[in-house]
Amino acid sequence: MNTTHKTLIADSRNLSELSNESVDLVITSPPYPMVEMWDNLFSSISPETHSALISLDGNVAFESMHRNLDLVWQELFRVLRPGSFACINIGDATRTIGERFQLYPNHARIIDACRKIGFDTLPVILWRKQTNAPNKFMGSGMLPGGAYVTLEHEYVLIFRKGSKREFKTESEKSARMRSSFFWEERNKWFSDVWDFKGASQGLNQSDLRNRSAAFPIELAYRLVNMYSLYNDVVLDPFIGTGTTALACIASGRNSIGIEINASFAPFITEQIKSFLPVANNLLSNRINAHNDFIKTYTTEKGPLKHFNENHGFSVMTRQESLIQLYKVIEIKTASNNTTASYDIVGSLNNNNLEKQKAEISNTLAPQLSLAF
Repeated sequence: MNTTHKTLIADSRNLSELSNESVDLVITSPPYPMVEMWDNLFSSISPETHSALISLDGNVAFESMHRNLDLVWQELFRVLRPGSFACINIGDATRTIGERFQLYPNHARIIDACRKIGFDTLPVILWRKQTNAPNKFMGSGMLPGGAYVTLEHEYVLIFRKGSKREFKTESEKSARMRSSFFWEERNKWFSDVWDFKGASQGLNQSDLRNRSAAFPIELAYRLVNMYSLYNDVVLDPFIGTGTTALACIASGRNSIGIEINASFAPFITEQIKSFLPVANNLLSNRINAHNDFIKTYTTEKGPLKHFNENHGFSVMTRQESLIQLYKVIEIKTASNNTTASYDIVGSLNNNNLEKQKAEISNTLAPQLSLAF
Protein backbone atom coordinates (compact mmCIF):
# COMPACT_ATOMS: atom_id res chain seq x y z
CA MET A 1 0.00 0.00 0.00
CA ASN A 2 1.21 3.51 -0.86
CA THR A 3 -0.17 6.93 0.07
CA THR A 4 0.52 10.38 -1.34
CA HIS A 5 0.71 13.72 0.41
CA LYS A 6 0.78 17.19 -1.12
CA THR A 7 1.28 20.64 0.35
CA LEU A 8 -0.03 23.65 -1.57
CA ILE A 9 0.99 27.22 -0.80
CA ALA A 10 -2.35 28.92 -1.37
CA ASP A 11 -5.15 30.92 0.21
CA SER A 12 -7.46 28.40 1.88
CA ARG A 13 -10.47 30.54 0.97
CA ASN A 14 -10.05 29.37 -2.62
CA LEU A 15 -9.68 25.61 -3.05
CA SER A 16 -10.23 25.76 -6.80
CA GLU A 17 -7.54 23.13 -7.46
CA LEU A 18 -9.74 20.53 -5.77
CA SER A 19 -12.65 18.96 -7.63
CA ASN A 20 -16.17 18.75 -6.28
CA GLU A 21 -16.69 15.82 -3.91
CA SER A 22 -13.05 14.69 -4.06
CA VAL A 23 -12.22 14.68 -0.33
CA ASP A 24 -13.18 12.04 2.27
CA LEU A 25 -12.34 13.90 5.49
CA VAL A 26 -11.30 17.36 6.68
CA ILE A 27 -9.21 17.87 9.81
CA THR A 28 -8.09 21.41 10.50
CA SER A 29 -7.51 24.18 13.01
CA PRO A 30 -7.92 27.69 11.57
CA PRO A 31 -6.46 30.94 12.92
CA TYR A 32 -8.58 31.78 15.97
CA PRO A 33 -10.53 35.04 15.56
CA MET A 34 -9.87 37.60 18.31
CA VAL A 35 -6.73 35.83 19.53
CA GLU A 36 -4.20 38.64 19.24
CA MET A 37 -1.49 36.59 17.52
CA TRP A 38 -3.75 36.35 14.44
CA ASP A 39 -4.72 40.05 14.21
CA ASN A 40 -2.15 40.86 11.52
CA LEU A 41 -3.18 37.91 9.37
CA PHE A 42 -6.88 38.77 9.46
CA SER A 43 -6.13 42.48 8.99
CA SER A 44 -3.98 41.76 5.93
CA ILE A 45 -6.87 40.04 4.15
CA SER A 46 -9.71 42.22 5.45
CA PRO A 47 -9.63 46.04 5.62
CA GLU A 48 -12.85 45.88 7.64
CA THR A 49 -11.11 43.80 10.32
CA HIS A 50 -8.19 46.23 10.41
CA SER A 51 -10.49 49.23 10.80
CA ALA A 52 -12.55 47.56 13.55
CA LEU A 53 -9.46 46.71 15.59
CA ILE A 54 -8.10 50.24 15.21
CA SER A 55 -11.43 51.70 16.34
CA LEU A 56 -11.63 49.20 19.25
CA ASP A 57 -14.88 47.64 18.02
CA GLY A 58 -14.39 44.04 19.09
CA ASN A 59 -17.78 42.76 17.95
CA VAL A 60 -17.33 44.07 14.39
CA ALA A 61 -13.78 42.67 14.24
CA PHE A 62 -15.02 39.26 15.45
CA GLU A 63 -17.73 39.07 12.80
CA SER A 64 -15.42 40.32 10.05
CA MET A 65 -12.79 37.68 10.83
CA HIS A 66 -15.41 34.94 10.74
CA ARG A 67 -16.79 36.06 7.39
CA ASN A 68 -13.37 35.24 5.94
CA LEU A 69 -13.46 31.78 7.54
CA ASP A 70 -16.99 31.28 6.21
CA LEU A 71 -15.54 31.23 2.69
CA VAL A 72 -13.37 28.26 3.70
CA TRP A 73 -16.28 26.33 5.20
CA GLN A 74 -18.24 26.85 1.96
CA GLU A 75 -15.35 25.40 -0.05
CA LEU A 76 -15.07 22.45 2.30
CA PHE A 77 -18.73 21.64 1.78
CA ARG A 78 -18.12 21.66 -1.99
CA VAL A 79 -15.07 19.38 -2.00
CA LEU A 80 -16.29 16.85 0.59
CA ARG A 81 -17.98 13.69 -0.64
CA PRO A 82 -21.52 13.01 0.61
CA GLY A 83 -21.48 11.38 4.03
CA SER A 84 -17.97 12.62 4.83
CA PHE A 85 -16.88 14.52 7.93
CA ALA A 86 -15.24 17.85 8.72
CA CYS A 87 -13.44 18.11 12.07
CA ILE A 88 -12.53 21.65 13.12
CA ASN A 89 -10.39 22.32 16.19
CA ILE A 90 -11.17 25.78 17.55
CA GLY A 91 -10.90 27.65 20.83
CA ASP A 92 -12.94 30.58 22.07
CA ALA A 93 -11.14 33.85 22.78
CA THR A 94 -11.19 36.14 25.80
CA ARG A 95 -9.99 39.68 25.28
CA THR A 96 -10.22 43.25 26.44
CA ILE A 97 -10.98 45.67 23.61
CA GLY A 98 -11.08 49.24 24.85
CA GLU A 99 -12.35 48.83 28.39
CA ARG A 100 -14.63 45.85 27.72
CA PHE A 101 -13.54 42.32 28.56
CA GLN A 102 -15.62 39.55 27.00
CA LEU A 103 -15.67 36.07 25.52
CA TYR A 104 -15.70 35.79 21.74
CA PRO A 105 -17.45 32.41 21.09
CA ASN A 106 -15.62 31.14 18.03
CA HIS A 107 -17.01 27.63 18.28
CA ALA A 108 -20.63 28.84 18.34
CA ARG A 109 -20.06 31.18 15.39
CA ILE A 110 -18.54 28.38 13.28
CA ILE A 111 -21.36 25.97 14.14
CA ASP A 112 -23.89 28.59 13.07
CA ALA A 113 -22.08 29.24 9.78
CA CYS A 114 -21.66 25.55 8.92
CA ARG A 115 -25.32 24.79 9.64
CA LYS A 116 -26.36 27.57 7.27
CA ILE A 117 -24.08 26.14 4.57
CA GLY A 118 -25.77 22.73 4.88
CA PHE A 119 -23.58 20.70 7.22
CA ASP A 120 -25.18 18.50 9.86
CA THR A 121 -23.79 19.23 13.33
CA LEU A 122 -22.74 16.19 15.38
CA PRO A 123 -21.76 16.04 19.09
CA VAL A 124 -18.60 18.02 19.78
CA ILE A 125 -15.44 16.96 21.59
CA LEU A 126 -14.09 19.05 24.45
CA TRP A 127 -10.31 18.93 24.35
CA ARG A 128 -8.91 19.75 27.79
CA LYS A 129 -5.42 20.98 27.01
CA GLN A 130 -3.87 20.89 30.51
CA THR A 131 -2.07 24.14 29.79
CA ASN A 132 -3.24 26.20 32.73
CA ALA A 133 -2.27 25.73 36.37
CA PRO A 134 -5.23 25.41 38.78
CA ASN A 135 -4.31 28.66 40.56
CA LYS A 136 -4.48 30.78 37.39
CA PHE A 137 -7.41 33.13 37.09
CA MET A 138 -8.50 36.32 35.37
CA GLY A 139 -9.92 39.33 37.11
CA SER A 140 -9.83 40.74 40.62
CA GLY A 141 -8.66 37.80 42.67
CA MET A 142 -10.89 36.83 45.57
CA LEU A 143 -13.27 39.78 45.23
CA PRO A 144 -16.73 38.91 43.86
CA GLY A 145 -18.13 40.64 40.82
CA GLY A 146 -14.88 40.98 38.87
CA ALA A 147 -13.24 37.57 38.37
CA TYR A 148 -13.61 35.39 35.30
CA VAL A 149 -13.48 31.68 34.61
CA THR A 150 -10.21 30.55 33.01
CA LEU A 151 -10.56 28.70 29.70
CA GLU A 152 -8.78 25.34 29.86
CA HIS A 153 -10.38 23.61 26.89
CA GLU A 154 -10.87 23.89 23.16
CA TYR A 155 -13.43 22.28 20.89
CA VAL A 156 -13.29 19.73 18.12
CA LEU A 157 -16.41 20.48 16.09
CA ILE A 158 -17.72 17.54 14.07
CA PHE A 159 -19.80 18.13 10.94
CA ARG A 160 -21.12 15.72 8.31
CA LYS A 161 -22.14 16.49 4.77
CA GLY A 162 -25.54 14.86 4.41
CA SER A 163 -26.57 11.43 5.64
CA LYS A 164 -24.31 8.51 6.52
CA ARG A 165 -21.60 7.46 4.09
CA GLU A 166 -22.63 4.43 2.07
CA PHE A 167 -20.40 1.42 1.44
CA LYS A 168 -22.00 -0.38 -1.48
CA THR A 169 -19.32 -2.43 -3.24
CA GLU A 170 -17.46 -5.40 -1.80
CA SER A 171 -14.23 -3.42 -2.14
CA GLU A 172 -15.65 -0.56 -0.08
CA LYS A 173 -16.98 -2.94 2.57
CA SER A 174 -13.62 -4.72 2.75
CA ALA A 175 -11.72 -1.44 3.13
CA ARG A 176 -14.05 -0.42 5.93
CA MET A 177 -13.48 -3.67 7.80
CA ARG A 178 -9.68 -3.48 7.37
CA SER A 179 -9.74 0.10 8.68
CA SER A 180 -11.60 -0.80 11.88
CA PHE A 181 -10.30 0.25 15.28
CA PHE A 182 -10.27 -1.69 18.54
CA TRP A 183 -13.28 -1.89 20.85
CA GLU A 184 -11.37 -0.27 23.71
CA GLU A 185 -10.21 2.50 21.35
CA ARG A 186 -13.82 3.15 20.41
CA ASN A 187 -14.71 3.61 24.08
CA LYS A 188 -11.85 6.08 24.60
CA TRP A 189 -11.91 7.99 21.32
CA PHE A 190 -15.66 8.52 21.12
CA SER A 191 -15.90 10.13 24.54
CA ASP A 192 -16.84 13.80 24.36
CA VAL A 193 -13.91 14.82 26.62
CA TRP A 194 -10.29 14.34 25.55
CA ASP A 195 -7.61 15.07 28.10
CA PHE A 196 -4.04 15.46 26.87
CA LYS A 197 -1.48 18.19 26.49
CA GLY A 198 -1.07 20.57 23.57
CA ALA A 199 1.69 20.21 21.01
CA SER A 200 5.32 21.10 21.52
CA GLN A 201 6.08 22.42 18.09
CA GLY A 202 9.87 22.55 18.09
CA LEU A 203 10.02 25.67 15.93
CA ASN A 204 13.35 27.50 15.97
CA GLN A 205 12.37 30.58 13.97
CA SER A 206 10.54 33.17 16.07
CA ASP A 207 8.32 34.06 13.09
CA LEU A 208 7.09 30.48 12.82
CA ARG A 209 6.49 30.24 16.56
CA ASN A 210 4.38 33.39 16.43
CA ARG A 211 2.32 32.17 13.47
CA SER A 212 1.62 28.57 14.48
CA ALA A 213 -0.95 27.02 16.81
CA ALA A 214 -0.48 23.33 16.09
CA PHE A 215 -2.66 20.68 17.70
CA PRO A 216 -0.91 17.50 18.93
CA ILE A 217 -0.40 14.46 16.71
CA GLU A 218 -2.60 12.41 19.05
CA LEU A 219 -5.61 14.60 18.24
CA ALA A 220 -5.19 14.31 14.47
CA TYR A 221 -4.29 10.60 14.65
CA ARG A 222 -7.49 9.76 16.49
CA LEU A 223 -9.68 11.74 14.10
CA VAL A 224 -8.07 10.21 11.00
CA ASN A 225 -8.75 6.70 12.29
CA MET A 226 -12.25 7.52 13.57
CA TYR A 227 -13.63 9.10 10.41
CA SER A 228 -11.77 7.72 7.38
CA LEU A 229 -10.60 4.51 5.68
CA TYR A 230 -7.24 3.40 4.35
CA ASN A 231 -6.33 5.33 1.18
CA ASP A 232 -9.01 7.98 1.77
CA VAL A 233 -8.11 11.60 0.98
CA VAL A 234 -7.82 13.90 4.01
CA LEU A 235 -7.67 17.68 3.59
CA ASP A 236 -6.29 20.31 5.95
CA PRO A 237 -6.84 23.82 4.53
CA PHE A 238 -4.72 25.32 7.35
CA ILE A 239 -1.87 22.79 7.37
CA GLY A 240 0.52 24.96 9.43
CA THR A 241 3.38 22.76 10.63
CA GLY A 242 1.96 19.64 8.97
CA THR A 243 0.41 17.69 11.85
CA THR A 244 -2.59 16.41 9.85
CA ALA A 245 -0.30 15.19 7.06
CA LEU A 246 1.84 13.33 9.59
CA ALA A 247 -1.21 11.65 11.11
CA CYS A 248 -2.27 10.55 7.63
CA ILE A 249 1.16 9.08 6.89
CA ALA A 250 1.01 7.13 10.15
CA SER A 251 -2.51 5.90 9.34
CA GLY A 252 -2.24 4.94 5.66
CA ARG A 253 -4.33 7.81 4.31
CA ASN A 254 -3.64 10.27 1.50
CA SER A 255 -3.54 13.94 2.39
CA ILE A 256 -3.66 17.42 0.93
CA GLY A 257 -2.45 20.38 2.96
CA ILE A 258 -2.90 24.06 2.13
CA GLU A 259 -0.90 26.82 3.80
CA ILE A 260 -0.84 30.50 2.89
CA ASN A 261 2.46 31.10 4.73
CA ALA A 262 5.26 29.80 2.46
CA SER A 263 7.81 29.94 5.29
CA PHE A 264 6.25 26.80 6.77
CA ALA A 265 7.07 24.65 3.71
CA PRO A 266 10.69 23.73 4.63
CA PHE A 267 9.66 22.90 8.19
CA ILE A 268 6.86 20.62 7.00
CA THR A 269 9.31 18.80 4.72
CA GLU A 270 11.79 18.29 7.55
CA GLN A 271 9.04 17.01 9.83
CA ILE A 272 8.01 14.46 7.22
CA LYS A 273 11.57 13.30 6.52
CA SER A 274 12.16 12.40 10.16
CA PHE A 275 8.68 11.03 10.85
CA LEU A 276 9.02 7.31 10.04
CA PRO A 277 10.07 6.11 13.54
CA VAL A 278 7.44 8.35 15.13
CA ALA A 279 4.74 6.95 12.85
CA ASN A 280 5.62 3.38 13.76
CA ASN A 281 5.82 4.28 17.42
CA LEU A 282 2.20 5.45 17.24
CA LEU A 283 1.26 2.05 15.84
CA SER A 284 3.38 0.25 18.42
CA ASN A 285 1.61 2.16 21.19
CA ARG A 286 -1.76 1.06 19.80
CA ILE A 287 -0.64 -2.56 19.72
CA ASN A 288 0.86 -2.45 23.21
CA ALA A 289 -2.33 -0.90 24.54
CA HIS A 290 -4.40 -3.66 22.92
CA ASN A 291 -2.08 -6.33 24.35
CA ASP A 292 -2.49 -4.79 27.81
CA PHE A 293 -6.27 -4.80 27.35
CA ILE A 294 -6.19 -8.49 26.35
CA LYS A 295 -4.12 -9.43 29.40
CA THR A 296 -6.35 -7.53 31.81
CA TYR A 297 -9.59 -8.77 30.29
CA THR A 298 -8.43 -12.38 30.09
CA THR A 299 -7.22 -12.38 33.68
CA GLU A 300 -10.47 -10.91 34.99
CA LYS A 301 -13.10 -12.45 32.72
CA GLY A 302 -11.52 -15.17 30.59
CA PRO A 303 -10.60 -15.33 26.89
CA LEU A 304 -12.14 -12.96 24.39
CA LYS A 305 -14.66 -14.60 22.06
CA HIS A 306 -13.50 -13.19 18.73
CA PHE A 307 -10.32 -13.49 16.73
CA ASN A 308 -8.56 -11.27 14.22
CA GLU A 309 -7.95 -13.23 11.03
CA ASN A 310 -5.18 -11.05 9.60
CA HIS A 311 -2.81 -10.93 12.56
CA GLY A 312 -3.74 -13.73 14.94
CA PHE A 313 -4.76 -11.89 18.09
CA SER A 314 -7.98 -11.78 20.05
CA VAL A 315 -10.49 -8.96 19.81
CA MET A 316 -13.65 -8.01 21.61
CA THR A 317 -16.12 -7.95 18.71
CA ARG A 318 -16.69 -9.47 15.27
CA GLN A 319 -16.25 -6.03 13.68
CA GLU A 320 -12.56 -6.15 14.68
CA SER A 321 -11.92 -9.54 13.10
CA LEU A 322 -10.56 -8.13 9.84
CA ILE A 323 -8.53 -5.18 11.13
CA GLN A 324 -5.33 -4.94 9.11
CA LEU A 325 -2.44 -2.91 10.51
CA TYR A 326 0.36 -1.39 8.46
CA LYS A 327 3.79 -0.14 9.43
CA VAL A 328 5.56 2.56 7.42
CA ILE A 329 8.63 1.23 5.62
CA GLU A 330 9.63 4.26 3.54
CA ILE A 331 8.86 7.95 3.16
CA LYS A 332 10.04 9.81 0.06
CA THR A 333 9.74 13.56 -0.39
CA ALA A 334 10.14 15.56 -3.59
CA SER A 335 9.21 19.24 -3.80
CA ASN A 336 5.74 19.54 -2.24
CA ASN A 337 4.87 15.86 -2.76
CA THR A 338 5.47 12.93 -0.43
CA THR A 339 4.94 9.20 -0.95
CA ALA A 340 4.75 6.72 1.94
CA SER A 341 5.02 2.92 1.53
CA TYR A 342 3.77 0.27 3.96
CA ASP A 343 4.03 -3.39 4.93
CA ILE A 344 1.33 -5.40 6.67
CA VAL A 345 2.20 -6.01 10.31
CA GLY A 346 2.54 -9.48 11.76
CA SER A 347 0.71 -11.54 9.15
CA LEU A 348 0.46 -15.24 10.09
CA ASN A 349 0.26 -18.21 7.79
CA ASN A 350 -2.84 -20.38 7.93
CA ASN A 351 -1.22 -23.21 9.88
CA ASN A 352 -0.10 -20.95 12.70
CA LEU A 353 -3.43 -19.17 12.66
CA GLU A 354 -5.41 -22.39 13.02
CA LYS A 355 -3.08 -23.60 15.77
CA GLN A 356 -3.58 -20.44 17.79
CA LYS A 357 -7.34 -20.67 17.32
CA ALA A 358 -7.27 -24.20 18.73
CA GLU A 359 -5.21 -23.15 21.76
CA ILE A 360 -7.18 -20.09 22.68
CA SER A 361 -9.31 -21.83 25.29
CA ASN A 362 -6.26 -23.19 27.12
CA THR A 363 -3.98 -20.15 27.15
CA LEU A 364 -4.05 -16.42 27.51
CA ALA A 365 -5.44 -14.76 24.40
CA PRO A 366 -2.76 -14.55 21.67
CA GLN A 367 -1.14 -11.17 21.25
CA LEU A 368 0.16 -9.22 18.30
CA SER A 369 3.91 -8.57 18.20
CA LEU A 370 5.55 -5.77 16.28
CA ALA A 371 9.25 -5.61 15.41
CA PHE A 372 10.85 -2.74 13.51
